[in-house]
Amino acid sequence: MDARQRAQDLARMRDEVFDIVVIGGGVTGAGVALDAATRGLSVALVEQRDFAAGTSSRSSKLFHGGLRYLEQLELGLVTEALQERNLMLNRLCPHLARPVTFLYPLTHRVWERAYVGAGIALYDALAAFGSNPLPRHRHLSKRAARRLVPSLRDDVLTGAITYSDAQVDDARHTMSLVRTAHHHGAAVAASVQVVDLLREDGRVTGVRARDVETDDELDIRGRQTVNATGVWTDEIQDMAGGAALRVRASKGVHLVVPRDRIDAGAGLICRTPTSVLFVIPWGDFWLVGTTDTDWNLDLARPAASAADLDYLLGQANRWLRPALTHADIVGVYAGLRPLLHGESDSTSKLSREHAVTTVAPGLLSVAGGKYTTYRVMAADAVDAAVAAMGVDAPASCTESVPLVGATGYQAMRNRRDQLAAESGLPVDRIDRLLGRYGSELPVLLELLRTDPAMAECLPGTDDYLAAE
Repeated sequence: MDARQRAQDLARMRDEVFDIVVIGGGVTGAGVALDAATRGLSVALVEQRDFAAGTSSRSSKLFHGGLRYLEQLELGLVTEALQERNLMLNRLCPHLARPVTFLYPLTHRVWERAYVGAGIALYDALAAFGSNPLPRHRHLSKRAARRLVPSLRDDVLTGAITYSDAQVDDARHTMSLVRTAHHHGAAVAASVQVVDLLREDGRVTGVRARDVETDDELDIRGRQTVNATGVWTDEIQDMAGGAALRVRASKGVHLVVPRDRIDAGAGLICRTPTSVLFVIPWGDFWLVGTTDTDWNLDLARPAASAADLDYLLGQANRWLRPALTHADIVGVYAGLRPLLHGESDSTSKLSREHAVTTVAPGLLSVAGGKYTTYRVMAADAVDAAVAAMGVDAPASCTESVPLVGATGYQAMRNRRDQLAAESGLPVDRIDRLLGRYGSELPVLLELLRTDPAMAECLPGTDDYLAAE
């Protein structure tokens, strides 16, 4: 996808009448575009900034069921998310999704092991409904827990339980969804801002948009328009004069800490007074998060406060030694969760389930949900759009549509020694590249063959080559 493709797709958007126009290029909107395109529907997808520029690049970077939701008895949500997690690992994007082990530290000698152990055992049992490729949980003694995570404080620890989930580069995954939707016929364009809705006889018939790069306006017409804008849901609904859903923005902050500051062979999930804290391995770093507080300022620029940093450091230091300090923080990012809400709900208790509703004739909103369950949200939204159009479209098939780079990934991974020898790159570099590009890796290696200087690392990082 390049400038030429963008120009071609913008021309299509001006000329065609689409079955579905999707507003929002995060994971949900990209999922809607892919679901609709793979049913044989014509689709236009627009995003006001870059794809995945908002919430979908600022998550905890996990495909997970949400262990803490078991305590809230949201068994359906957890089961659904675990099935989706397994699909990502097994079929849809095995090059992007990878297993990650978490250790849950215990502080009470008797009741806590039984209570937490039962919850994690149920978590594993629910995962078994979807061909779970991950190892089952394990109970550890205090000594075994300290061997796995030497940085755990000895004075608060009585033992631990380990379990497995999956992690993903959220921004790359969302971009892969967009590219896969484009491969299946969707017209897609970033830097296209919806400024109004088109109407005919009281019905929404598409959007009026502005090309942010040229300031030109264009009308994009569709039989159904799907509002998949996350925390901007209310703004699009207000254009239609309706408020079918109300979304509250909940800010989640993560700290980035160098890997050598925490001596651990697994991630951590630790109970806090109101929720849980994750310490997640991420390449050469740890991600420490997250917070869960209201955000009422600029939706495009959520920011961490000093209180957010102090809170995360304080919660992490309840479990870690030596203690983390502000000097250990090398990065911070904040994202906004789009939560469905009532008037008095606190953000930690708001629904992580999703909803699809008709805002006005021709306009649907899909909101809520979790990153992991984007595919289910997308299928529900397209089902509603198909029903509103009254057409005979096939059922969703995205559970069997691999993303770009997935087909042939395992065979290519089996050849990583050969690829390293042919390219002159170390095997560990090939592994990293396979984890980003999957079976598309030969395209990048061809760039390196034609221009060896592109094999140099970008200034300031060992993780990315110039060719990337």
